[in-house]
Amino acid sequence: QVQLAESGGGSVQAGGSLTLACAASGPTYSVNCMGWFRQAPGKGREGVAAARTDIGYTAYADSVKGRFTISRDNTKNTVYLQMNSLKPEDTAMYYCAARSRWCSLVPADFGAWGQGTQVTVSS
Repeated sequence: QVQLAESGGGSVQAGGSLTLACAASGPTYSVNCMGWFRQAPGKGREGVAAARTDIGYTAYADSVKGRFTISRDNTKNTVYLQMNSLKPEDTAMYYCAARSRWCSLVPADFGAWGQGTQVTVSS
C-alpha cells in the first residue's frame, strides 16, 4: 500500500498563497494518478485537483481553476498544490490521495489517503 504524507498547510489571509506537498512512499510504481481533496467542517469531501504521474494530464474543480496549480516531481515522488488568491471558502482539511487507474476527482475512486493538512483562510 502506498503511504502519503502531506505538509505545508497553515493560516493565511484572503488573497494570500500556500503550497502543499504530498510525499509518496512504498510501491509508488503502482500509482498513475495523485489528487488533492478537501473537506470543510460539516461538508463532504470534494476533489480539488488531480494529475497523472506519467503524462502531463491535470484536472481541476471549477471552484479552483485559475487559482490552484497541481504539479509533480517524480524524482521525489511528490505532488504539490500551489494555491493562490485564497478565499475564506477554501478553508478546509486538505488530503492527498493516490490511485492506480486513470485520474478522477471523485473521492471514492481513490484507495490511498494521507492524514491531511489544515488550511485556514481568514477574511
